[in-house]
Amino acid sequence: MSFYLKKLLSLVITLFLISIVTFGVFQILPGDPAAIILGPDADPFQLEALRQSMNQDAPLLTRYTDWLGNALTGDLGESFRFHMPVSDLLLSRIPVTTSLALITLIFTLLIGLPLGLFIASHKGPLGKVVSALSGLGIAIPSFWMGILLVLLFAVTLGLLPSSGYVAFADNPIGWLKSLLLPGLSIALETCAVLIRYLKTAMLDELPKQYVQTARGKGLSEKMVVRKHIFKNALIPTVTILGMLVIDILGGSIITENVFNIPGLGNLIITAINSRDLPLIQALVLYLGTIVVVFNFIVDMLYSVIDPRIRVKGDN
Repeated sequence: MSFYLKKLLSLVITLFLISIVTFGVFQILPGDPAAIILGPDADPFQLEALRQSMNQDAPLLTRYTDWLGNALTGDLGESFRFHMPVSDLLLSRIPVTTSLALITLIFTLLIGLPLGLFIASHKGPLGKVVSALSGLGIAIPSFWMGILLVLLFAVTLGLLPSSGYVAFADNPIGWLKSLLLPGLSIALETCAVLIRYLKTAMLDELPKQYVQTARGKGLSEKMVVRKHIFKNALIPTVTILGMLVIDILGGSIITENVFNIPGLGNLIITAINSRDLPLIQALVLYLGTIVVVFNFIVDMLYSVIDPRIRVKGDN
């Protein structure tokens, strides 16, 4: 069986298991959805009628197959809190979180990769300073960094808005301005993580034989680092980068609430506080799917970066 077919089959099986776990967990949680909807003073006959309409009296397997079939067609139920289809609610919030993830990823790559290369190839005082600053970036929480950025760029300099979100379709410049501070506040932490992992991965490659061979051929140090060491250090770097993207796409809960951004992180808090079970269930399913799909994408990138992985998978 080919490498790609194995990975695709593993993806499908894992998604199926996630659907089972997501559905099963919400069946054993305490609380009656009908009572949550109608309130504590609801008439018993109304409660029973609503339970029947929600198919709560059907066998467990029937409820699961019905739920899975509806989920595959985009029907994830209706939100108790917002009184609208959960799928519509998610579709309105996912672009916001995706926009924030895009800005954060751009900052992370533009800052993290060059600095990671720099401190791995420079052992002087400047390299040590950059390394120390990356440690500081990991230690400072993103929400605290966000508050400091607001004080500097919004309150003191008045260059950027302190909170809120502007849709790209309404105002592209306003969209960018509304995401710069939250994106940068998250990126400073993710950059620090990326720098540390890239530095470690590249330093692990330095003593290897192929590096000595490349130097023996007369290649410059810059060429050895960029063409040989960096390429082989990409696999662990892609792994951590994939984890960072998953974390951001899952909704940066604290940062989104600090900057009042109506993304998935903000929605998660609202759903939990209001015990909106259909919405929480849909969010859990989304988060699980994001993790599995991006791990699949990372595996595909592995095979592109190092074809030997694909050859081993085919055997």
